[in-house]
Amino acid sequence: MTHELPNHRVEATFVGRPPMRQIARASGVTDVEVDGCLLRCVVHGSFQPLLESMRGYEVISLTSIPTSDGGG
Repeated sequence: MTHELPNHRVEATFVGRPPMRQIARASGVTDVEVDGCLLRCVVHGSFQPLLESMRGYEVISLTSIPTSDGGG
């Protein structure tokens, strides 16, 4: 039996401009959007690739909300 990790909708606020390209290339990260210093994305599975893509950038706020895979 395989246990799948849930998907998460993530919002992160950076000091300055977020590293959008680095984050968009991270494994398991999709739907990357930037609005000023705010970045939104979806993480499928582990957060490690997302966190590694943020290395060297100052994050002042990070929110993660589990989402369901299926529609409605």
